[in-house]
Amino acid sequence: MELLIISIFTFFFLSHAELPGTWDLLVSNAGISSMHTAVTRFNTVVLLDRTNIGPSRKMLRKGHCRVDPYDAVLKRDCYAHSVLFDLQTNQIRPLMILTDTWCSSGQFLHDGTLLQTGGDLDGFKKIRKFDPCDINGSCDWVELDDVELSEGRWYASNQILPDGSVIIVGGRGANTVEYYPPRDGAVLFPFLADVEDKQMDNLYPYVHLLPNGKLFVFANNKAVLFDHETNKVVKGYPPLDGGPRNYPSAGSSVMLALEGDYSTAVIVICGGAQYGAFIERSTDTPAHGSCGRIVATSLDPIWEMEDMPFGRIMGDMVMLPTGDAIVINGAQAGTQGFEMASNPCLYPLLYRPGQPVGLRFMTLNPGTVPRLYHSTANLLPDGRVVVAGSNPHFFYKFEAEFPTELRIEAFSPEYLSPDRANLRPVIEEIPDTVRFGESFDVFVSVTLPVVGLVEVNFASAPFATHSFSQGQRLVKLTITPSVPDSGNRYKIGCNAPPNGAVAPPGYYMVFAVNQGVPSVARWVHLVA
Repeated sequence: MELLIISIFTFFFLSHAELPGTWDLLVSNAGISSMHTAVTRFNTVVLLDRTNIGPSRKMLRKGHCRVDPYDAVLKRDCYAHSVLFDLQTNQIRPLMILTDTWCSSGQFLHDGTLLQTGGDLDGFKKIRKFDPCDINGSCDWVELDDVELSEGRWYASNQILPDGSVIIVGGRGANTVEYYPPRDGAVLFPFLADVEDKQMDNLYPYVHLLPNGKLFVFANNKAVLFDHETNKVVKGYPPLDGGPRNYPSAGSSVMLALEGDYSTAVIVICGGAQYGAFIERSTDTPAHGSCGRIVATSLDPIWEMEDMPFGRIMGDMVMLPTGDAIVINGAQAGTQGFEMASNPCLYPLLYRPGQPVGLRFMTLNPGTVPRLYHSTANLLPDGRVVVAGSNPHFFYKFEAEFPTELRIEAFSPEYLSPDRANLRPVIEEIPDTVRFGESFDVFVSVTLPVVGLVEVNFASAPFATHSFSQGQRLVKLTITPSVPDSGNRYKIGCNAPPNGAVAPPGYYMVFAVNQGVPSVARWVHLVA
């Protein structure tokens, strides 16, 4: 009876209250349904699907058809399966991808190039690169012919390391890790085999680089601390209650903001399907809404449990510039897989890590577009969250209860509401490049006088796919209090991240945050 009363109250509240946040339709037809999404330093967005899906809704440039005698659908494919989206003009430019990127992985390299690895069929061992440019440039996918993966990677995860190299972890039938640039081929990682079950819940493992340089690797319901320099597991963590959390059981995970002396890293994992839903192809088995939170750097770590307001699978957890996280997209029943979910979860949630258990989640303004299997969410430089994709079908299918989704939307958190515009800082000056441990100044302007500290926070640009953003991190810099410079302009003294374990080398969106309101980010290249 108590649960029923809570449910009725929740329904009444969500139906009648003015909930925070707003939605905007950016593009009504992107041409493809994005399975993988990444934001580049040119303020463009790379959208990527799979190649053997048949006709998309965007043609390639004339004379650039893909010819593949082994393609089961189109031997001569003149349709785009990747596009470049410009955030300022909403222009869409087709990109050409040759090998199959179905359920592949990716990561930006230290020079800003997007590394893309694996997939299915002819993409199984493939390595690709995309060197970004603005929307009027000619940048396109390059398939590497002189190097390939040591082992085929399908449903793997990538993470950039402190030295700028990338580790590629797992994949279907691949209980190994390997590196780019290549080291010594594939290295056995028995942990992945140990946690495999009949549903293969060890796929798309959650990989987080901790500030001590080790990797927190989570698969199914267990985690280990992995030393990538010795390729050894150095520690095991307690199991997380609540069943499997990785693909196909579709939870999500973030590492909370690194700050202070950067000695502490906290991992959060939320949601997931009930075990067996994938095997039984059950679309109506309720998802669970439990979350586990653990101090991964603790000597004696334990999971702290809490519940989201909704059961959720396929939710994307996105770190915001403030240090809060948003949970967006997904469904309340079923599992990952083609046509295996129901009851879309249209309500985003704000996760506020500084609040006590029971008060951390805030329900936000619901969207209207179901975003189920193969949807993505990424932080944008203006502080919004771009959402794309959702194709719960094997091919593109538009006459269905949950059709293939070509629309691109943006969700604006409450910090972008008009009543906070006077608090929003503008970054006037910031270096284009900073070195590890370097001291530098940032100049910002704010309409209203500054009260308290203006934070300066580094946000990575991750590779989002299958409910996990590979390489996602937020680093809060050590700063000095804002000093008036002239008029409404202030100087903030900053210390760059001390090393590549805290923030690997690469391009970051750098936000000034005033009283919880972020600026538009400036891209800064962090180098050794």
